[in-house]
Amino acid sequence: MHTNRIAVLAASASALALLTACGTMTAPYATFSQSHLPDAVKVPAGHKVAMETVGAGDITYECRAKKDMAGQFEWVFVGPDAKLMDRSGKTVGKYYGPPATWESNDGSKLTAIQLAVAPTGNGNIPLQLVKANPATGAGAMQGVTHIQRVATQGGVAPASTCGQANLGAKQIVKYQADYIFWKMG
Repeated sequence: MHTNRIAVLAASASALALLTACGTMTAPYATFSQSHLPDAVKVPAGHKVAMETVGAGDITYECRAKKDMAGQFEWVFVGPDAKLMDRSGKTVGKYYGPPATWESNDGSKLTAIQLAVAPTGNGNIPLQLVKANPATGAGAMQGVTHIQRVATQGGVAPASTCGQANLGAKQIVKYQADYIFWKMG
C-alpha cells in the first residue's frame, strides 16, 4: 500500500510538471499597481483592474503639412494595428483604428476618449489614460470605464524626413505597450 501511495505521488508530481511545462498552468502574477505612474494617467479611486493585456504591433504615421504653418511638415499619427495578448501570451483581442478600437475575441469592443498622456523614455510613445465609451456586444469589454497604456516600447514617429517631396507618404513603426482595462470596483 505504501508503494502505491509513492507511485500516485510520483505520478501527480510528473503531471504537475508536465502541465507547468505545457503552459496550461501559469504562476500567479501580482495585479497591476498604479503607484509608480504619474498622477495624470492614474485611474480614479473606486475602480479595479478587469483585464491586463500586452499590445504588440504597428503604428502608422503619415507625412502631412502642419496646420496653419505654410511650408512645414510633420509625421502625424494615423492609427494602430496590434494584437492584444494576456500575460501568458495568448491572443485575446486586437487594437486598431481609426478610431482607436479595442476588440475582444468574444466580439465585444469599445472606443475611448483620451484624458491624459505622460512622457516616457526617449523613443517610446507616452503613457496614456483614456475614458472608455460604452462597449458594444456582451463580453470582456462590457463595463470597462478606463484603459491605461503603460510600459511602452517604441512607437514614436519616424526619424526620417517629412517634407514636400514625400507628402502623403506613410511609415509603419513597431511598438509594444501594456493595456490595463479598468471597471468600477
